[in-house]
Amino acid sequence: MRRTLLSCALLLAAGHAMASTAWVSNEKDNSLSLIDLNTLQVTDTLKVGQRPRGLLLSHDNKLLYICASDSDRVQVMDVATRKIIKELPSGKDPEQFALHPNNRWLYVSNEDDALVTVIDTETAKVLGQISVGVEPEGMAVSPDGKWAVNTSETTNMLHWIDTSTQTLADSTLVDQRPRFVEFSHDGAQLWASAEIGGTVTILDVASRKVLKTLTFAIKGVHPDKVQPVGIKLSADGKYGFVALGPANHVAVIDAKTFEVLDYLLVGRRVWQLAFTPDQKQLLATNGVSGDVSVIDVDSLKVIKSIKVGRYPWGVVVTP
Repeated sequence: MRRTLLSCALLLAAGHAMASTAWVSNEKDNSLSLIDLNTLQVTDTLKVGQRPRGLLLSHDNKLLYICASDSDRVQVMDVATRKIIKELPSGKDPEQFALHPNNRWLYVSNEDDALVTVIDTETAKVLGQISVGVEPEGMAVSPDGKWAVNTSETTNMLHWIDTSTQTLADSTLVDQRPRFVEFSHDGAQLWASAEIGGTVTILDVASRKVLKTLTFAIKGVHPDKVQPVGIKLSADGKYGFVALGPANHVAVIDAKTFEVLDYLLVGRRVWQLAFTPDQKQLLATNGVSGDVSVIDVDSLKVIKSIKVGRYPWGVVVTP
């Protein structure tokens, strides 16, 4: 009897583990595509606000936040019911955002206004607006919650916001058109992609000094097409992955030595990346080809291409 109960429990646990869902924002369709990561098939399409781009999950995975850029709103979806339950006053043209470890403070880039808007997600109140550089886009919050960092595409800077005061503390000049920032899981490093510069800058967070500037060279691809955007760092500190835009490749980087190990061919105009919960797979959204590439992290091979809506942009995964 005990063995039977144990077997049932293991089967249920395995079924739950395989029930992960990828949520993909389709910029031109005003929709989300939902992918069952067990079958690698699209199972549902949900209508949302206009031009959805950035996506992120609450830390308990109960809420999905959606940057509806042309609606000038951040929409909040209940993951269980798949219904929009409220909208937050995001400021104009929200594109990317980041959630503080307290699960309440949402930092939103307002590209048209050169501002970062800070919202209390529970009260839907604006806590502050911080002036940053021209065309702010990328947004990240450090694991300890001390820093929120924003990129300004035209000013070519990273802006360090002190979350204890919601004020700008410092700015760091990087390469041309920084689009995305990602903290390492231990909070010691910050990786920033520069789309026009064609580089990724890795900084030491404590000193804000540059540790390394990565460049990329892909055989048969013109250097002008190498335009880094989305970044994902593995939790074990082994790999960094960088989406290289119209170069149609994802770069694989040794996160300890900063050596570029490989380039993985994906779809056209790769934008953003997301790991599955076990980090065995990495998903890449390909805007122009309208699909999502599935990368096996152990073998560093692309194993599947999944057709979604028009111009997929953001992606997150729920367990």
